[in-house]
Amino acid sequence: MKIFYGIQGTGNGHITRGRIMAKELQAANLEVTYQFTGRPHDKYFDMEVFNGYQCCDGLTFSTKNGKINHLKTVLQSKPLRFLKDIKQLDLSSYDLVICDYEPITAWAARQQNKKTIGISHQYAFQHQIPRAGTDPFSEVVMRNFAPVDVGIGLHWHHFDQPILPPVIETPILARTTQKNKIVVYLPFEDQQHVMKLLSPFKEFEFFIYSPENVTSVYAHIHCNPLSLHGFQKNLSDCVGIICNAGFELASESLQLGKKILVKPVHAQMEQTSNAAALQLLGYGQMMQTVDSKMIEKWLYESKAIRVTYPNTARYLVQWIKDGMPSMDQSWYRHIWADVKVLPVD
Repeated sequence: MKIFYGIQGTGNGHITRGRIMAKELQAANLEVTYQFTGRPHDKYFDMEVFNGYQCCDGLTFSTKNGKINHLKTVLQSKPLRFLKDIKQLDLSSYDLVICDYEPITAWAARQQNKKTIGISHQYAFQHQIPRAGTDPFSEVVMRNFAPVDVGIGLHWHHFDQPILPPVIETPILARTTQKNKIVVYLPFEDQQHVMKLLSPFKEFEFFIYSPENVTSVYAHIHCNPLSLHGFQKNLSDCVGIICNAGFELASESLQLGKKILVKPVHAQMEQTSNAAALQLLGYGQMMQTVDSKMIEKWLYESKAIRVTYPNTARYLVQWIKDGMPSMDQSWYRHIWADVKVLPVD
């Protein structure tokens, strides 16, 4: 089977999920071509698992100080280039198209009548899951950004809906946890402002990861460039993480048993809904702005939950190899039966 796999490259979560799927697809001896859109080619890192890939501009949202900038988003959208990329993407030699919320792949497949399955958290919004900050415009964008024939939604809980657990790797748990170590990943926020708010909490060591080249003047705040292995190393033995409300990083943190404090990107329905779901499930805490009082309360009072998830990627690849039969309720129940939720001492 020859597969074309389009992955949204705007945030690192989609790429992280893609890496896990790529390993399982390779193990199954399936031939895959990968396409990424949403960021410049030189901004991708640790992409070896994709064994060569192609890039396009695609569509992305522009943010400033933790909020979507709608005007800048429109001005930078390059609609003519987007339409040209859709037209030029030839999918005729592929047996199947997989889409991780990547619009060029989705729309090219639709125009060429290619069967397309979507594997992403965003496709869970086709079902009755917790929502917050929604409006008719956001719902229309969510449905039409990357339309597919079969949308396989992923979430932290099933909510009695036909969705699957997150696609994440089974972690190697650190032997020890540093009780004062906190990882901070707030790429859409002003990093200097974040450091200023963290500076009074000198009992803790903060490890900030940022797409910007920033320097800390505080002995207990450490700034790091984006790095898959460096980030994973610090995440493995920290006690908690402060981050935006993206899906994949929260999933990894839950699997590792880290306490979570999220600050959703304003005017981004998915992130606002993710934050609401974390609170509803009791898996994490939320702050509307980067707020020192909320951070202080979370640092000293919040407890962690560990949620162990199965190898969802392996289930999906086997389903693809089996010819993608109809997914009945027993199939979903079988996968969710492996999920366990435990408090962390």
